[in-house]
Amino acid sequence: MENKPETKFRWVILSLLFIATTILYIDRSALGIMAPWLQSQIGWNEEQYGLINSAFMVAYAICFLLIGPMIDRIGTKKGYLISIGIWSLAAAAQSIARSWIGFAVSRFMLATGQSGNFPSAIKVVAEWFPGKERALAIGIFNGGSNMGTIIAPLVIPALVFSLDSWKAGFLWTFPISLLWILVWIFLFKQPGDHARVSRSELEYINSDSETENNSEKVSWKDILDQRGAWAIAAGKFIADPIWWFYLFWGAKFLNEKFGVNLKDIGLPFFTIYIISWGIGVFLGWLSSRFLRAGYGINKGRKLGMLACAVFAVPVMIVPHTASLWTAIGLISLAAGGHCGWSANIFSLMSDIFPKRAAATIAGFGGLSGAAGGALVSYGVGKILQNTGIDGYAVPFAVAGCGYLIALLIIHLLVPEIKRVNI
Repeated sequence: MENKPETKFRWVILSLLFIATTILYIDRSALGIMAPWLQSQIGWNEEQYGLINSAFMVAYAICFLLIGPMIDRIGTKKGYLISIGIWSLAAAAQSIARSWIGFAVSRFMLATGQSGNFPSAIKVVAEWFPGKERALAIGIFNGGSNMGTIIAPLVIPALVFSLDSWKAGFLWTFPISLLWILVWIFLFKQPGDHARVSRSELEYINSDSETENNSEKVSWKDILDQRGAWAIAAGKFIADPIWWFYLFWGAKFLNEKFGVNLKDIGLPFFTIYIISWGIGVFLGWLSSRFLRAGYGINKGRKLGMLACAVFAVPVMIVPHTASLWTAIGLISLAAGGHCGWSANIFSLMSDIFPKRAAATIAGFGGLSGAAGGALVSYGVGKILQNTGIDGYAVPFAVAGCGYLIALLIIHLLVPEIKRVNI
């Protein structure tokens, strides 16, 4: 019988990661929610909107070259503070943009700060949770991405219309971010140094983790020499742009296809992201269940990822349906598949690489996903500018089959998942 820890403070730390990720996605999704309305106010076209999103993704990619090693060097406490501080200021700065170029600059800076969230959070999970709980823990904190995208369309339109100013949609999270920073400074320490962590909980956290006596810094060469790094990169390069597509073009698609406006976007988005959040947590739990059932890390992790990929396949039908709620249901399934996929990819990082490399490999994965996102953002903008609403068939087709392709590549690169020594 497995001994249960006396304290469970690791879940308090996880709740802070969840809240930070929620704030991040509120700030990130605000532009996408207001895009159909801002397009008429500011006057950008589809191609320029694609360039705004590409600016975000380019910054995300560039910063991931630096942010992972930086967090591994300075630690998660300082790294997270720097990240949320920069992105909170950049989110507020969108309120003073007056052209598509102004928005592109603000989004570039927003991505600069937000690039630190997931490398920091993944490293915190590796520090605070045993391997058998990490997929579940990541699924829970990554649910902040859904919570943020649930809250944003419910709150932002109400603020914009009640205050008669689109600026409010970009400013309201700033004081919340400041409060989070104060709580993080007060509460966060390493588990071995924390007075609120009992000895039994510390032993449980370290129960199936490697003991790392090697404090030598991890270099990019250490990472890039590993096939596992390229498998993770492939999984992020193909899958992440699909999520960006839902986030940046979801409201525009529903507006152009079904006439959903800013006042009415709350319920469809609430439905999509509350369902996808639940599916994502379930798929994260399913992967952990496979491991607990004795499938082994290789079979268990890949079966979990296959389940995620299957959930995404029906989304290819979305551009061809005449029913708003059929489209919303299919997007909900696919977005849930992505949430589960994301949790498993992050867990795969911890499966293959030691804790001291956690932020660096998360940064490399994020770089790959952002590079794919920049290409897709530019490409979707060009396609829609030239073909109109019919062009949505292309990105939705990619969204349906992309995860299966990514899983095949991962399996070819890493036939057997095992820990590497670097």
